[in-house]
Amino acid sequence: MTKNLLSAFLCFFLMGSIANAQSKTVTGTVISIEDNLPLPGVNVIIKGTTSGAVTDLDGNYSIQAASNQTLVFSFVGFESQEALIGNRSVININMQIDAKTLGEVVVTGFGSITKGDLTGNIVSIKGAEIANIPVPNFQEALQGRLAGVFVESSSGKLGEGVKIRVRGTTSISGGNEPLYIIDGLPVTSGGAIGLFNPLADINFNDIESFEVLKDASAAAIYGARAANGVVLITTKSGAKGKTKFNVGIQRGVSSPTRKREFLNASEFVELIREAGYNNDLRNGLDPINNPGDFEDSDLEFVESRLNRYSGWSDWRTLETDTDWQEQAFNPDAGVTNVNFSASGGDDKTKFYFSTAYDKQDGIMIRNDFERISLRLNLDHQVNERFTLGANLGISRTRNNRLADDNQFNNPIQLVALAPITPIRDLDGQLYDRPTATYYNNLIDSENAQWLNTSFRNISNIYGEYKFTDKLRFRSEFGVDVMNQNEEQFFGSRTNLGLSTNGFARSRWLRIFNYNTNNYFTYTNTFAEKHNLEVVAGMQFQKSEDNFTRVEGQEFPLDELRTLASAAEITGGTSTFTNFTFLSYFARANYRFAGKYLATISGRIDGSSRFGDNNKYGFFPAASVGWIVSEESFLKDNDALSLLKLRASYGLTGNAEIGNFDHLGLYGPVSYALLPGLRPTQIPNPNLNWEKTAQFNVGIEFGLFRDRITGEIDYYNKDTRDLLLNVPVPATSGFEIQRQNIGRMQNYGFELILNGAILSKQNFSWNASFNMARNVNTVKELAPGQVSIPPSDSRYLNGIFIDQPIGVFYGPKYAGVDPANGDALYYLNEELTETTNEYNDAARMVVGDPNPRFIGGITNNFTFGDFDASFLFQGVFGNDIFDGGGGFFAANGDWFDNSTRDQLARWQNPGDITMIPQARLGECNGCNASSRYLSDGSYVRLRTLTIGYTLPSYLISKMKISTARFYFTGQNLLTFTKYAGWDPEVNADYLASNVFQGNDFYSAPQAKIFTLGLNVGF
Repeated sequence: MTKNLLSAFLCFFLMGSIANAQSKTVTGTVISIEDNLPLPGVNVIIKGTTSGAVTDLDGNYSIQAASNQTLVFSFVGFESQEALIGNRSVININMQIDAKTLGEVVVTGFGSITKGDLTGNIVSIKGAEIANIPVPNFQEALQGRLAGVFVESSSGKLGEGVKIRVRGTTSISGGNEPLYIIDGLPVTSGGAIGLFNPLADINFNDIESFEVLKDASAAAIYGARAANGVVLITTKSGAKGKTKFNVGIQRGVSSPTRKREFLNASEFVELIREAGYNNDLRNGLDPINNPGDFEDSDLEFVESRLNRYSGWSDWRTLETDTDWQEQAFNPDAGVTNVNFSASGGDDKTKFYFSTAYDKQDGIMIRNDFERISLRLNLDHQVNERFTLGANLGISRTRNNRLADDNQFNNPIQLVALAPITPIRDLDGQLYDRPTATYYNNLIDSENAQWLNTSFRNISNIYGEYKFTDKLRFRSEFGVDVMNQNEEQFFGSRTNLGLSTNGFARSRWLRIFNYNTNNYFTYTNTFAEKHNLEVVAGMQFQKSEDNFTRVEGQEFPLDELRTLASAAEITGGTSTFTNFTFLSYFARANYRFAGKYLATISGRIDGSSRFGDNNKYGFFPAASVGWIVSEESFLKDNDALSLLKLRASYGLTGNAEIGNFDHLGLYGPVSYALLPGLRPTQIPNPNLNWEKTAQFNVGIEFGLFRDRITGEIDYYNKDTRDLLLNVPVPATSGFEIQRQNIGRMQNYGFELILNGAILSKQNFSWNASFNMARNVNTVKELAPGQVSIPPSDSRYLNGIFIDQPIGVFYGPKYAGVDPANGDALYYLNEELTETTNEYNDAARMVVGDPNPRFIGGITNNFTFGDFDASFLFQGVFGNDIFDGGGGFFAANGDWFDNSTRDQLARWQNPGDITMIPQARLGECNGCNASSRYLSDGSYVRLRTLTIGYTLPSYLISKMKISTARFYFTGQNLLTFTKYAGWDPEVNADYLASNVFQGNDFYSAPQAKIFTLGLNVGF
């Protein structure tokens, strides 16, 4: 009996042991404690074996294991964790960032990676860091925050373009803006009507993160369009849990950052009369001391003009003293933002929904911006293997635009009018020519319209299928549809409508841009130490552009402003153009023992933009990294908590040129009313993309358990096969042809420092500093060509071998001759001889619009329930050419009002000054020269925010989850030596790769003060 019981017991024990050892499926999700976001790429290993799995993009894993086994979760940048399986079939893990490494997850092309595994150079910023900044577009909000990324607004006009340069300028005639990718879709960022900025359609409060791919290793997977960098934009998504609601309201006011000082009526009369009198003295007349000389003298001419310009008032008694600058600026400029969002989900479906209303009244009259946006992002897990989702974003943007800087109906040109001129006549009508010096564009405020309306749909859908835990396939399809309409009307009293009894123009643009990405991702861990991720796939993009313009004149009433009321349709045109890209790409990331890293990538791009002999190009890149601090000799070193070395080299391209530059083109022509064709462009079947080879070496470090972290990078970008218009023999029947000729170099360094300066119970202080230096040099042009001098005598920008692109080239101003008040210029580059003849002056490089250094410093503070942050941004070593300076000077044939510095003019022999004698009708120093160049360096308090979060005991009584009040100021202080309105400037009508650093009656940036409230439910 005992023997039978023992046998039964042994059988039961063995059966239990076998059952206990039997494997089962264990699943779960791994998330980061810091931001509660899923962690892809986490290694899940059965302890003591080589069996394992890797988490997918949503942080999910699945593994076969026995109950008595232990799972080990490891991820570079995070502390490893162990979990005994036991009776559990679902094990969720929250991972803590390892203070000795960088564990931030950054988005890359067609995937994501931890900062610790990254071997390329990617700079990242979270959307929360720029949320609620009161600017129309996200580009302006990035200023000073990203190392090596130069951001510059052309002026304070709302809704216009913003220049971004990632590690310098790489092209002379091609595009220099980065490629923008939103949720995998390359979006339309140019080609809009006028100067409207298509990226202003995007509500940046919907953005989760920005990643800027700077070096070739990071960007080469985007191939022929990555030479100028790539900006990856990821929008927000929902998370599992209770639905969360957020409401934000922001209201503020704005004003110019600076106003210039112009002459008042007394000073204007004095200077203009003196200018005419000086001419008389030079011509042997003295109408003041000898009244007989007054008739037909320049002084008589001046006073007759003053009689005209003073209208109904008396200039002799200074009855009128109009500040025209005040008339150009809007006294009621304001900012309004209202936004609402909801997010949540369950195990199957997650969602994010938002809607927002943004309205800004510009600091310039007749300039405002309005955006209404809506977004819905959905992710749904159909089953364990299949997930699908959609990112849907629509917006309507309305922008009352202003004319280009070099037009009289640009409001800021009101400053040219004489201060003795009244604004209105005695009947209440606005004064215009001949009483006003020039066109009084206040008339446009009452009799003109310039409205640009854009409807935008940026949406995509995706499906992802997991074949196994290691292999998945993702397919994406997206569209970017921009419908834009600009309605211009100029009434019968306006500058453009005066001779035509009213003039109107209607322009319509539709850009339909669609894209598909299809790629496989394979991840695996071998023998615990070898981690491999491989991405391979294809991309296809096509963009179609339809444009229509119609113009008409002769309107019965100024109140009837559409072309249906025009008596005569005077012109019109329509165009259609498109381009396509077909691409194949692959990338492999390898990590050995958690400390040795390598990445290789390649992309084959085919484009309709290039010649039949060069339709496809190959763009490879490779990089390596070594986390030295993971070695045994540094592993437990608290002083040096992180040391990582990385290097990369690769090839990228620039395909941003015209769609048909490689083709032989024909245009319409008529002869004796018969239609025909004529050749307009010579073909070039060999036309190819510009190619940029880039080398990058970097060091990442952390000190004192990452209390201080930083990066130092050196790069060298060599761009060849520049796309230039090259002169061709006249026997061809053409003057120029687009060819691949020339070379340009950019090299420099970048420094990033982050510090947790203080961290106490109720107080913390974190700071971040970035600085970059870029050196640009034009190395080659066409054979035998050493320069492309300035094409217009009014401007100074040119291209010269061994000089930066767009340097200022012209006469160097030598001051004023103390004997006679003549403006002087140097005769030679040694600056040893001078002349008063402008045409005899030596031409030389006199300045550089490219900054030598850019940087920014951010400080964040928390004190109890209060928080504060401020960002100082700086640009150093660049020059600005004030193209309006010659008109502000008291010389020439014009009667523009002058800036107050002209009162320091030469008046008597022996005077030492830089302002020549005032002479009416004679250009004494008013021509383009270094006289109008200034140091454009500045430091600006770009953003200041002070907030207060209601404590939990208060919000619990209100039945809400969070509530925060805040004040934000933008462009509050500017420190600069530049005498113009604003050192952050580039005249919009000159905007090009070459014409940089120019100011011509360009509006200053806005200083903005806002109060806001965010409430969460």
